[in-house]
Amino acid sequence: MGDDFEDVLQAVGPRLRALRRRRGMTLADVAAATGVSESTLSRLESGQRRAGLELLLPLARAYDVPLDDLVGAPPTGDPRIHLTPIHRHGMTFVPLSRWPGGMQAYKMIIPGTGTPPVPEHRTHEGHEWLYVLHGNLRLVLGEHDLVLPAGEAAEFGTTIPHWLGSADGKAVELLILFGRQGERAHLRARAR
Repeated sequence: MGDDFEDVLQAVGPRLRALRRRRGMTLADVAAATGVSESTLSRLESGQRRAGLELLLPLARAYDVPLDDLVGAPPTGDPRIHLTPIHRHGMTFVPLSRWPGGMQAYKMIIPGTGTPPVPEHRTHEGHEWLYVLHGNLRLVLGEHDLVLPAGEAAEFGTTIPHWLGSADGKAVELLILFGRQGERAHLRARAR
């Protein structure tokens, strides 16, 4: 076990560096997100410092990956992805992606209330694309008040006052792609 253990420890630094670069983050970005100094992060990535739980836990949170991914733990044999729902504003958001920053994918569930709710407009930075899976979504976007049935999609900048809810008081399920800095979903067609 001694050699295997050392091999795992030696691979942590390069794995951390590769993950940070894939995320397009600088050492300063990671330091700001974790509270770990840039010099400590640099020493971790270069293998000059061993990573303990006090360093790996904030890094796993910042990169939004399981701790096992940072240390290269062997697979456990369970291929399922365990999603942790987020409950906000009476709705449930199930994150479908693990990339901090950039595009985020969510399944959103708006529960049935029996009566259509009153819209409460919100604005925030970003860009959103949505696709209705089930039910009738009411999308109030600026001066527009739209009903999107299952199979319809919409795309908009979230700096426009907007609201999403049930059009008929019944449950609605949708997929959402959200870019915090205004990233947009792009379709590319292949030439025939």
